[in-house]
Amino acid sequence: MPTVDHLSLNVLVFGQCRALVGADTASVRVTVPATAAAVVEAVCEQYPQLAPLRASLLVAVNEEYAPNDMPIQAGDTVAVFPPIAGG
Repeated sequence: MPTVDHLSLNVLVFGQCRALVGADTASVRVTVPATAAAVVEAVCEQYPQLAPLRASLLVAVNEEYAPNDMPIQAGDTVAVFPPIAGG
């Protein structure tokens, strides 16, 4: 039986996400190979209070916006945040 590998991440959370999580980081585990979309799913599963925001959450990997299919590697800096409005 094959072993399932997991990646443990401390995901930075900003804006409303930080308020809902109650901390600067959200600790999650994702199955390898991991993607930005998998991180959002894991964060929303671990912190159900974020689930209503799931469809609009953005991800950054190593300080750059990440598409849903972007691979996540051990050592990457991953952040999740709501859309940023400005003017």
